[in-house]
Amino acid sequence: MDKQKERKWVLTIFGFSVVLVGIITVLFFLPGYEGEVGFDVTILPLLNAIYNCFTFTFLLIALAAIKRRNIAVHRTFILAAFTTTALFLICYVIYHFLTEPTKFGGSDVMRYVYFFILVTHILLAIINVPLALLSIVWGYTNNISKHRKISRWTMPVWLYVSFTGVIVYLLISPYY
Repeated sequence: MDKQKERKWVLTIFGFSVVLVGIITVLFFLPGYEGEVGFDVTILPLLNAIYNCFTFTFLLIALAAIKRRNIAVHRTFILAAFTTTALFLICYVIYHFLTEPTKFGGSDVMRYVYFFILVTHILLAIINVPLALLSIVWGYTNNISKHRKISRWTMPVWLYVSFTGVIVYLLISPYY
């Protein structure tokens, strides 16, 4: 890939990442949707936890495949992880558009545990968006040296984010 195309990809990815984080941030300050939805929206966080489970599993399979130098399987499962992450983001945005944030109702000790996991999850999720997108672009365009460099950071961050997404759901689910 030439330098000009690469620069356009990087700028597009960072622009998309900033817009996405901005939209999600704004959703937390808006009141919940007042209209009729037609279904129980509390199913969406469960669906998000399921998407995170799939993402985590797909990433582990992709990691095992690349360690065995099976690029075809690696690509397939990275694409699967990217797909479940995209589905997660769509459900996440819809849920937070329709509802107000859920308050954690556990004990003080569990509240500290929950917020530590939640804050690290959120911060790393923000970082993961451009990391994952750049990793995928550089992998699919065969810019292997850049793909390897960034993927050393992307894989553990993405694994952490998908795993802690499930933990956050399990900790907050009694309070929906």
